[in-house]
Amino acid sequence: MTTATLSDGEVLDLANELAGNWKRMDSFAWFREIEIDDSNKWAIIYTHHRESGLLDRSNAGVIGKAMMPFTEKDNDDPDVVIETHSHFAVGWIAGFSIRCLDQDGSVTEAFRRYAELNEAMDQYPILDEEDLSNREYEATVENIVDAGRSIDDDFELPDEWHYEVYSWLSDNECGELESTGDQGGYPSEEALRRAFNALGFKLIAE
Repeated sequence: MTTATLSDGEVLDLANELAGNWKRMDSFAWFREIEIDDSNKWAIIYTHHRESGLLDRSNAGVIGKAMMPFTEKDNDDPDVVIETHSHFAVGWIAGFSIRCLDQDGSVTEAFRRYAELNEAMDQYPILDEEDLSNREYEATVENIVDAGRSIDDDFELPDEWHYEVYSWLSDNECGELESTGDQGGYPSEEALRRAFNALGFKLIAE
């Protein structure tokens, strides 16, 4: 996983910049404002939404795991709270609210961890290459099933046919598996027919 190091001054500057950012959001009301006394020291960080691509979802997953330890505190006053809000354009948008500064004005450990991850994304957009690769693989396998709907009735297909097709395409026509629009690979019908024939899937007689 990609990491980055920031100086104490850089983290503090970012904390002061983001603290209270929810007050500057258009057409937005944060209901937790009335539940906490230091709402001006909190920021809302969105990581992904309903239409997000695989990269954003992957990075959101990495950030979410890093923030999870800060969502629990013995005194029921965590520094991070998971948030999901409705959005007029994309249905919903998700992330977390985070206490940037303690009462004495020092940066919280939760915010420091977020700041490091945010800096890492500025330096290189992928926080976890393996996680993104796994998501692309899973999305591509799902896309193979979807792409095959127009011809799967023409063949006798084994239960795990989509995995066999992925392997064949990976070995023979890997370009068909390249991610498209950050949503995984989506092979053509012609490529699927070639894979079906090469794998010996039998045509169903009309």
